[in-house]
Amino acid sequence: MVATDEQGLRARLRPKRVIICVGAGGVGKTTTSAALALGMAMEGRKVAVVTIDPAKRLASALGLSELSGEPRRIDPGGSVRIDGELWAMMLDAKRTFDEIIERLAPDEQALGEILENPVYRELSTAVAGSHELSAIAKLYELHEEHDFDVIVLDTPPSRNALDFLEAPGRLLGFLEGRALQVFLAPGGLTARLFGRGTALVFSIFARVTGVDMLGDLSTFFRTMSGVLDGFGERTRGVSELLRDPQTAFLIVTSPEPEPVGEARFLAERLASAGMGRGELIFNRVHGDSLGGRSVAEVAGLLSGKLGDELAGRVARNLADFDVLAGRDRDSVARLSRELSQPSPVQVPVLDEDVQDLLGLARISEYLFA
Repeated sequence: MVATDEQGLRARLRPKRVIICVGAGGVGKTTTSAALALGMAMEGRKVAVVTIDPAKRLASALGLSELSGEPRRIDPGGSVRIDGELWAMMLDAKRTFDEIIERLAPDEQALGEILENPVYRELSTAVAGSHELSAIAKLYELHEEHDFDVIVLDTPPSRNALDFLEAPGRLLGFLEGRALQVFLAPGGLTARLFGRGTALVFSIFARVTGVDMLGDLSTFFRTMSGVLDGFGERTRGVSELLRDPQTAFLIVTSPEPEPVGEARFLAERLASAGMGRGELIFNRVHGDSLGGRSVAEVAGLLSGKLGDELAGRVARNLADFDVLAGRDRDSVARLSRELSQPSPVQVPVLDEDVQDLLGLARISEYLFA
């Protein structure tokens, strides 16, 4: 059962400025993010929806071939009526890193040295967690420097989403840690930290390959010292934003056992991190097919039009779906009880995949029923 409007999702999300959708993979989280953004834009708000999902499903759900690394306004083209504005973007991790450096570097020389440094290039593209760090940086920028009423963020599957949630704390710990200060300290402590043996290995490696790894590391940490204060300030701002009362985390799941387990795990981690869990959304929920009747009763009702044999097969098929409906009811009730969410939002199983704004509008109707 879906809550009425005044008690439902629309009313509960009205005071929120940042909405972060998290959950297991394959439960319709990206579609839910886009449908939430569309629904709020249709009622007159200026909304941005951002994905860090590398599968690029958000563009498809919005009826687009691709999304860029900057917010792009969606033109509904008459398919749906949007009284506000809907903007969408795909996160470009490398570009976002570069933009942060461009903003924080003290001068053009320092900027050039950082961007050209091999250590930086590796950090901004291949290091685990760089995508999540870029996401929180872009989220902070959109929140602080643009006039969006609401920002909806789609995230990777839940275990990766935890990297996103914990990235500010890890980065801040690194920036303020003693290990980094050793690298930044004067007097050649970087070389002494590695020791003579390791320094000799690096020297031989540089002669053989032409790559001065130790020199690159030293240059990287030296040039980065000019932007660390700015990084720290931004990281603290993001950490506060994730815990702000105007930020809501929506756990998106389906009634299947594995996604439900992921949802339970994620709810526990959100609580332990002091981040507000806002809503619980179940996608692809099966409804009753027999309408409370027996198989024989339904077969009898259908036999006049279908014949006895076909009517019996149809009734038995509907009974199979009733088994799924019962399983889904139990799953929804159990998780709702465990997470103290007495009225979770439920979206039924749909006949077709969502591929355009009309499909998203249909999902939005269920979310904001």
